[in-house]
Amino acid sequence: MSHSTPVDRPASESPDAAPTQVAGQPSAHPSRTTELASLKIRLRAALRQFPDFPSPGILFEDILPIFIDPTLHEALIRSLELHVLQSGNGQKPDVIVGLEARGFLIGPSLALRLGASFVPVRKQGKLPGPCETQAYDKEYGQDFFQMQCGSIKPGQKVVIVDDIIATGGSAAAAGELVKKMGGSLLGYVFILELEFLKGRDKLQAPVFTLLAGQEGKTT
Repeated sequence: MSHSTPVDRPASESPDAAPTQVAGQPSAHPSRTTELASLKIRLRAALRQFPDFPSPGILFEDILPIFIDPTLHEALIRSLELHVLQSGNGQKPDVIVGLEARGFLIGPSLALRLGASFVPVRKQGKLPGPCETQAYDKEYGQDFFQMQCGSIKPGQKVVIVDDIIATGGSAAAAGELVKKMGGSLLGYVFILELEFLKGRDKLQAPVFTLLAGQEGKTT
């Protein structure tokens, strides 16, 4: 479960900053804000970096240490829970949608914590029964995501989760599947972001990155 980005520019620290109040909106719960900021520091420190893997000029970020340590795993799920509670203005999602495959690492646990259902999005042909299908573009051609029909009811509030946002194509496809079923998409939640790929520009709902994104440019 890992992510990569060119090493020629430092990581941006702005997403790790504590949430700030926006004019006209209620301020975040102060104790939750402090707790979230502290948890982010612990999680960021746990990540491992592997320069020049899988090829020269690439910095590979490994999130597996978070799952090896039960206390860090708990900190990750608690951090995501705190964000959802802060951003929802009292509204909890009815459904957590996790993208294949690394969204399955965090989606079910977060859903249980929030008292929500969990719905997987999988590659075409992996789910039984009637499914909704959505195409998305990859670097070399198209791929297809599917969700089982009826897994989201019209009007249900939905949050989509995954480990990383890169180009944003797969996340956008998942959002389209939610809309096809009549769900109300509250937003997207990711652990990391490759900011230089500008994937969030493709998403038509609020995007939250838990840890500092990485900036860079293709060479």
